[in-house]
This record gives sequence, C-alpha cells and structure tokens, in this order.
Amino acid sequence: MNTLTEAWDWLTDPAHWSGADGIGHRLLQHLVLTAVCLVVSCLIALPVAVVLGHLGKGGALAVNISNVGRAIPTFAVLVLLLLTPVGQWGEGPTVVALVLFAVPPLLTNAYVGMREVDRGVVEVAYGMGMTGQQVMFHVELPLSLPMILTGVRIAAVQLVATATIAALAGGGGLGRIITAGFNLADTSQVVAGAVLVAAFALVVEGVFALTGRLAPAWARRTR
Repeated sequence: MNTLTEAWDWLTDPAHWSGADGIGHRLLQHLVLTAVCLVVSCLIALPVAVVLGHLGKGGALAVNISNVGRAIPTFAVLVLLLLTPVGQWGEGPTVVALVLFAVPPLLTNAYVGMREVDRGVVEVAYGMGMTGQQVMFHVELPLSLPMILTGVRIAAVQLVATATIAALAGGGGLGRIITAGFNLADTSQVVAGAVLVAAFALVVEGVFALTGRLAPAWARRTR
C-alpha cells in the first residue's frame, strides 16, 4: 500500500506534469507515436486484406505470414533494427518494430470480416448489375466494418502498451517515465508510469469500443 500511495503522490505532484520530462509532454509523445504507427499499419494491412478478402484468394497465406510476426518479440526486432542502417533514422527503428507488431491483427480481422459477409447478399449485388469494385466498396466493406474496427482496436491497444519500448531506443513517450524510475531506483515512479500506460490503454479501448457500437448502424444505413 505504501508503494501505491507514493505512486499516487508522484502522479498528483504538479511538478511532474510540466516541462520536457513531464507527464503531459511524455503523454503527447506516446499518443503521437501510437497514432503514427497505427496509421502506417492500417495503410499497409487494410488495403491488402480488403482486396484479398474480396477476391477470396491468397488471404490465408498472407494472414499466416503476418502472424509469424507475433512469435517474434518486438523488443528483439527493435534491437536488431538498431544494429542496421535503420538505426540512424531516429524513431525509425521503433516505428518499424511497432508497425510489424500491429499488422497481424489488422490483416487478420479485416480479411475474416470480408470473407464472413453473407455470400447471398454478394450474389444479389452482382445480380443487380454491380461491378466487383462496387460490391467491394458498397456491400462487403460496410458489412465487414465492425470486424475491421475490432482489428484496429486490438492493434491500437497493443501499440499503446508496447510503445513504451521507444524509451529503450532513446525515444520519448511514457516509457521514459518508467525507465527513469528504474535508473533512479524510484519504485513509486515506475509504478506511476505503469499506471499511466494502463490508463491510456483503457481510454483507447473505450474510444474504440464506442466507435464499434456505432459502426453497425452506419453499415445498415450504407447497405
């Protein structure tokens, strides 16, 4: 209980919320890093998954290949990247490692969502004279949106939790609070940093859960 009390005191100290090393600045860095990695991951994974899901070809292979990344620790990928020329790109190694970590859930959920669309609905759409592209964008994609958003939510929450490794490569984010606590042997600061990361992940989870609840109504209106 003493550690939790000290962590609470550390969090509520106004001096720890301001400045370049303050919670506010580190939280903003964490948010930007997470958002950038999520956007890049979506741009890579979602178009591939949507097209393969529409065609029904090659998706299983792509999903299995992307899932191999789950078996490789993100920290190990980051260390290896730091030893390559990519390590000279500032936040580049961290972004690459986190993107590789976020692609599997995005790709898997989007592909499964496209393939689980009722084939009868798809056949009716073709029977009405719609082209393959129209079917993909106006029928399959809206109906698979809840599953796609689930993948985005999973990836976002995982990125929030894993982005703390940026501190190990000299980057910013909430991980710097935790590593600074270790360096100072300050357990209360370590616990406070962990609480901040957990709270941030819960907030992100809540935002995407709310978005997911609104998605089915949007899909029905589109259909």
